[in-house]
Amino acid sequence: MMLVCSFTLLYQDRILAVLNTFAVQAIMLSLAVAWQGYVRNAPDLFITAAMAFGLKGIIIPVALNRMVEKLGIKRDVDQVVNVGVAMFLGLGLTSLALLLVLKVTPGAASFTREGLALALAIILLGLLQMILRRNAVTQIVGFMSIENGLILAATGARGMPLVVEVSVAFSVLIALFVFAVFLFRIRERFDSVDVESLDKVRAARAHR
Repeated sequence: MMLVCSFTLLYQDRILAVLNTFAVQAIMLSLAVAWQGYVRNAPDLFITAAMAFGLKGIIIPVALNRMVEKLGIKRDVDQVVNVGVAMFLGLGLTSLALLLVLKVTPGAASFTREGLALALAIILLGLLQMILRRNAVTQIVGFMSIENGLILAATGARGMPLVVEVSVAFSVLIALFVFAVFLFRIRERFDSVDVESLDKVRAARAHR
């Protein structure tokens, strides 16, 4: 379901739909981590699941939605390529992730190998979203989706120490604050959150 959400993020062309899809992906992550905690009898994973649910499933989507409303950001999402090409590239990256992980982990359990392969696919799709989207908000969502894939990979393999999980959660919060400042600054300076505006200014300065 997390992988399906990653493809849905590539498909969506409205910011609100992107934020809602990311929230669903985070909820799926929390359920996956909670299931790992139940299967392995690891109570610390339930804390990770609760942080993923509260922080990424609720707080971050709501905060980003309020930023969009406050800054008056255009609700349509501009992409470098059309949706069909984006989905085709996503399928290629997913196939690459499956072939790579299944080939280099022949001795691991089947469930672990498949989980790692899907986690790598989610990471690559998040990176693809950051490359193909011009809107800074959707790039933030792509970054958070990459982090979802990393957490899924860590919990699916051997799990992470609780202190690492807490530090990751705080790092995500700090990153959100930094992104918020970044959004307000580029909106104030360029009257847009389209990263293409930054490229145009950089090209103009280089020409001078």
